Amino acid sequence: MAFRRQRVSVVTPVLNPPSKHYWPFRWPRNTDLKSERALSERAIRRGESSFTQSLSHHSSLMAQISLSHIAKAYPNGPRVIRDVSLTVNDREFVVFVGPSGCGKSTLLRMIAGLEDITDGDLLLDGQRINDLPPKDRDIAMVFQNYALYPHMTVFDNMAFGLKLRNFSKADIRQRVEKAATILDIQNLLDRKPKDMSGGQRQRVAIGRAIVRDPKVFLFDEPLSNLDAKLRGQTRIELQKLHRELQATIIYVTHDQVEAMTLGNRICVLRGGDVMQFDTPMTLYNQPANLFVAGFIGSPPMNFLRGTLTEQAGTVQFVSDGGEVRIDLSTHPHRQAFAVQAGRPVVLGIRAEHLTDQPNPAYHVQPMAVDALEQLGNELFAYGMLAGNRFVARLPADSTLQLNEPATLYWQTEKCHLFDAETEQRL
Repeated sequence: MAFRRQRVSVVTPVLNPPSKHYWPFRWPRNTDLKSERALSERAIRRGESSFTQSLSHHSSLMAQISLSHIAKAYPNGPRVIRDVSLTVNDREFVVFVGPSGCGKSTLLRMIAGLEDITDGDLLLDGQRINDLPPKDRDIAMVFQNYALYPHMTVFDNMAFGLKLRNFSKADIRQRVEKAATILDIQNLLDRKPKDMSGGQRQRVAIGRAIVRDPKVFLFDEPLSNLDAKLRGQTRIELQKLHRELQATIIYVTHDQVEAMTLGNRICVLRGGDVMQFDTPMTLYNQPANLFVAGFIGSPPMNFLRGTLTEQAGTVQFVSDGGEVRIDLSTHPHRQAFAVQAGRPVVLGIRAEHLTDQPNPAYHVQPMAVDALEQLGNELFAYGMLAGNRFVARLPADSTLQLNEPATLYWQTEKCHLFDAETEQRL
């Protein structure tokens, strides 16, 4: 194929370039630039108002995403997304969370248009967009690996999509400078990616999405490449960004701490299925099933398998082997538990609902401590109970000693019960 030079100030690649373009550099490895360009090319010749005007009118734009019985299957393979139905409301921050392989990133890419939908309907503001190209969906995506052009400055990286859409130079500068101010990177506009930290590069990737003023922002594990301290700082910045832009955001992560701190609502996924979709505190205090109970919370919830018994109005949990017997007569759901008497169940209790401070209203349970973790502000005590690993979150000045018997006091009204067969909450 013949190539000849073109008179441009910054040479940038375009998707499926005609012969008059040339490529002065190699594609950077481990980036998803093709996907980014696909999202950046929407409405090249559509008229746009200035960025400042669009931000001021952002509150009047509706941006609701609805998934109705969405499924995804690869050729000659199993369904990786089974039957997902949910709605992300206008200006809502929704987090998709789950273990590796649960389908959360695949679901996000289906919304972006980077993966085909096998079954179901995807609606944006009531319009079916299953077959709409990524460039026409008015959606911006921030990738895990930033996908920045290494030969371009921060300004040119953020302006790239706008140049493809033939925005005026004045409008491009206004949008880029406004986004840079929001993200506090206005002093980095002349730098190149190699001269910046991971956190700064992540801000540039977010800024490239902001300048487009899309209806919906998609984030695919954007903090996974950052260290723990920087992740904490960036979480706060993302919260501020959501409040300032009043935008609809869908965010994918495997980190339940990110999910709990960022999301207005959280969708917990497992094996392509939605396990629960609710507010962070509902997931924490009222998990719908055993998987959500064990996944949300750090450290994970403690579990014991056993049976419910009921005699003369007294409801009791008896662990397998009979080592643990807990009176649940004062539990808020004791009447519902009484109906399930005789059935195998799983009892769960969180680490913070175990204490070493005596309380006559609590269940008393001995446990041998075989490991201690002192974190300065709190102490984690570990031990075995009825063949299960247990952990208690205690005050830092606790007097528990390693390899010595300890007495723990359980807040029985905080116990959770799940059906042992269906794993659903009782």
